[in-house]
Amino acid sequence: MPSIRLAVHGAAGRMGQRVIACALADPALQVVAALEYAKHPRLGEDAGTIAGVKSLGVTLSEQLSVDADVLIDFSTPAGAERATMLCLERKLPLVMATTGLEAAAQTKLRDAASSIPLVWSPSMSLAVNLTMKLTSIAAAALKDYPGGADVEIIERHHRFKEDSPSGTAIKFGQIVADAMGQAHHQHGREGRPGARPHGEIGYHAVRTGDNPGEHTIVFGMLGETIELTVRASNRDCYAQGALAAAKFLIGKPANLYGMSDVLGV
Repeated sequence: MPSIRLAVHGAAGRMGQRVIACALADPALQVVAALEYAKHPRLGEDAGTIAGVKSLGVTLSEQLSVDADVLIDFSTPAGAERATMLCLERKLPLVMATTGLEAAAQTKLRDAASSIPLVWSPSMSLAVNLTMKLTSIAAAALKDYPGGADVEIIERHHRFKEDSPSGTAIKFGQIVADAMGQAHHQHGREGRPGARPHGEIGYHAVRTGDNPGEHTIVFGMLGETIELTVRASNRDCYAQGALAAAKFLIGKPANLYGMSDVLGV
């Protein structure tokens, strides 16, 4: 079986490097392009060397000058828009793993899915997506709990993360709200806000050290509590999920897919 030719956009970033390193260990994949923005200081260097693995013979570039079968984007909101346009021009399947996208960029992604197969998810992690399924089950079961169930979402990430709360935390909140009907989303609290209303979901973002990501969804009732927690110990879970999504897209028709499609959950 021929290798899937993979292009990585944002290849010199923390996640891009791990995608390349993990792809090298997968015989079904061949990294053929490593892309970065025009003024990146490491343009022209070998992408494998940048990733801390063996030399690939693939240089970090701002242009996609070879044929590829699929592109993974782990970059920035501005980079994500560039990657989307590139994939539309090339009719190239896209795995969009960049978070923190503004509403206009999200609309462009949804529109792009009418022309190319596209996996878009706030998290590429298998464990996170399974926890989303569990959250949906718990929220549906607790919708009419006597006395009500209060939902709080606590997320922790590394000090370098620029968006708060995380896209994954927001997705957890959407899942809960769809099942339980909360209309207000409260981001942190201070002062004397008064008694907590049942119709809100609270979000709390913690930024510490090199934490690769963890999320806790708290369902608090009078007399008992349920907590669903998922945490990563390193970034490879996100890289492996993105690679699974890239494989999933090969041969798929144009459409907007999620990690639930990739994982069958």
